[in-house]
Amino acid sequence: MKNLANLMKQAQKLQSRMQALQEELGQRTVSAQAGGGMVEAIANGRQELVELHIDQEVVSSEDVEMLQDLILAAVNEALNRAREMMAQEMGKLTGGMQLPGLF
Repeated sequence: MKNLANLMKQAQKLQSRMQALQEELGQRTVSAQAGGGMVEAIANGRQELVELHIDQEVVSSEDVEMLQDLILAAVNEALNRAREMMAQEMGKLTGGMQLPGLF
């Protein structure tokens, strides 16, 4: 019974630390660029797009498809980096334990 109580306390501590980490990651950002920096996407650790910068030179009504491709590439890479950042920080917190459904 004592082991179960200790296990529950450890689980509560871990849950509390995970919530704090998720809040912290929401404040941290990663960025990715496409088209040699013509499009930049910035995402936070919650995997939310928070900023998108598009260079004036790439905006052309004649080549909308290229602009769309650059935006998609930058956004997808920024979100991938946000996922990697989250996984890395969660791995530090859990000591490498595989906890399904966390991220």
